[in-house]
Amino acid sequence: MRLRFDDEAEAFRGELREWLDANQPTTEEMAEPKLSSAHYPEWARAWQRRQFDDGWLVPGWPPELGGRNATPVQQMVYFEELARRQLVRSANPQGLSIITPSIVDHGTPEQRERYALPTLRAELSWCLGMSEPGAGSDLASLATRAVRDGDRFVVNGQKVWTSGAHHSDYCFCFVRTDPDVPKHKGISCLVIDMRTPGITCRPLPELTEPDWADFNEVFFTDVMVPAENLVGELNQGWRLANGSLAHERGMLWITNVANIERTVEHLVALGKDTGAAADDRFRDAVAQGAIDAMAMRLLGYKGFGKFAKGEFSVEHTLLKLFSSETERRLYLVGTEALEGDGIDTDRVGPPVWREGSWVTQYLRAFSGTIAGGTSEIQRNIIAERVLGLPR
Repeated sequence: MRLRFDDEAEAFRGELREWLDANQPTTEEMAEPKLSSAHYPEWARAWQRRQFDDGWLVPGWPPELGGRNATPVQQMVYFEELARRQLVRSANPQGLSIITPSIVDHGTPEQRERYALPTLRAELSWCLGMSEPGAGSDLASLATRAVRDGDRFVVNGQKVWTSGAHHSDYCFCFVRTDPDVPKHKGISCLVIDMRTPGITCRPLPELTEPDWADFNEVFFTDVMVPAENLVGELNQGWRLANGSLAHERGMLWITNVANIERTVEHLVALGKDTGAAADDRFRDAVAQGAIDAMAMRLLGYKGFGKFAKGEFSVEHTLLKLFSSETERRLYLVGTEALEGDGIDTDRVGPPVWREGSWVTQYLRAFSGTIAGGTSEIQRNIIAERVLGLPR
């Protein structure tokens, strides 16, 4: 059997490649340091605006939202091409991929005009207020309170691991608005202006890069939020939260698979350069990585086929867990192949979303098993909802 796209999809790919050749940012521009996942260098604003204006930012959406009404298959072609070129659509991924679709799906017409369109045009940046010190994997346990007071909400509490909060214009914040009902049922979502008095951001430096911080602790002390900033219905935020994470995962598997395929290629080169290729264990680990990459790509295609027909995709439930665990394992293979030099952070490793050595990428890879749903929680979901096992 030979897997291929139809002629219409390949024509779409050709048009996209031609546009990218003429418009994608330069290598020098993309190498410019970012301050966080909510910080826009000027080239990144210009790049996102070009995509929006020409209908390549969210191709499945209509032209007025930065798209071209692309079919599901064309959208997959689009994400494959971006992954091959290691291009990101936005310097503020949570704003584009999670928050804007949620506002388009659940917001009022006024909210879509005020927040969604400027975000698509790279005029606004966002952070996502979900995790708290006592509510990480169990998001429904969040305790940040929002109490209605006339035409506003008064917000008190704390968020943590809030990416880019110190550079964000707004926070898409999940709060508890009814503490007297079961925890899933008393959550709402507010758009909070990060310049509002009472908000304090405390950046958290990273072990791999102490001078660079994306994560934040965010403290809310009597923060006044207009009631019109409620997104969706009061106390119905749990449904919105699940939809937000679904937006994030939709095509993420394509990028993850491309990273793993690229890492396997770097491992092959590493084996030749260091002599590790003579080690049976190293060769076996690299071969297993290649097999896993192929399995993930085919699993993703199978799940996409179901998604395109409007069916539930069990496969995509597995891919996040499978890919994040595989990436971490392969970076460890590269680190160990370098033996004593493996801890040298100056040795170049495979580029992922930031440059780094093999050991640096290994340390970073742990975040992939946590963000967007921990591996432990993913295993519970698969066991209970896919395999039908008891709690």
